Amino acid sequence: MSPVPRPRPIFIVSDGTGDTAEKVVRAALHQFSGYLVHLQVFPDVTRPEQLDELVQRAARSEALLVTTLVRPDVRAACQALASKYRVRSVDLLQPLLGALGRVLESSPAGVPGRMHQADDDYFQRVEAVEFTVKADDGKEPRLLREADIVLVGVSRTSKTPLSVFLAHKGFKVSNVPVVLDHPLPETLHSIDPDRIFGLTIASESLRDIRRTRLKTMKVPGKSNYGDMEYILAELDYAEQLFRRNPHWPVVDVTRRAVEETAAIILRILGERGIVRNLGEVGQL
Repeated sequence: MSPVPRPRPIFIVSDGTGDTAEKVVRAALHQFSGYLVHLQVFPDVTRPEQLDELVQRAARSEALLVTTLVRPDVRAACQALASKYRVRSVDLLQPLLGALGRVLESSPAGVPGRMHQADDDYFQRVEAVEFTVKADDGKEPRLLREADIVLVGVSRTSKTPLSVFLAHKGFKVSNVPVVLDHPLPETLHSIDPDRIFGLTIASESLRDIRRTRLKTMKVPGKSNYGDMEYILAELDYAEQLFRRNPHWPVVDVTRRAVEETAAIILRILGERGIVRNLGEVGQL
């Protein structure tokens, strides 16, 4: 019997939350197959004295050390300790900070936590999330006029998770469900069509998603919600609505991550000149 392979440890060390570094590592890991790794995130490392035991632990575990440290003294201490204890390490920030410094002819501030300070953009994101929760699933049609983005689609086309994702980027989002033979709210036709997006999905994918949802909810008996004939009729009804409103871009969410769909929507809004880019809201 062959031994079970041991997961290869990766330590992510950050003076913020480590979210962005973790995303970068996971993005890189997608280029490999058959791997077994264990990611550990060590956030809020802002002083050199926090590093010694941590780097020794990485050495004992034979871990790869991935860092996003903005303070030069902390970064230098980490590099010295990695060399001392012979730990393989990758500094995600230093090459970029150096290049930006040369391009901008300026020195980086080296202040941790700049990405999650409570500035105007932060409070705008909070307000956007609160608005989006109120406006979810067409609960408050009167809020459509205040929305930066309006999503229209049948049930299970990722309207709610997409709305929340966009809200965390600072956009007030309202979403409107398309239900077979039910008219859309009148308010929808009186707002700026440049901000309205239709969402569609392949019928087979929608059937699988809905049937999984029904099982999760333990719905007794038969339901047309997951029935292919009903799904085809509902998608056809949605398509007719979209054809009557040709100014609404229609995004196919089939096998697309929420992040991909959001990127498409923001690109279109940017091309129309009606989006202020709030930048990345993750934290290093």
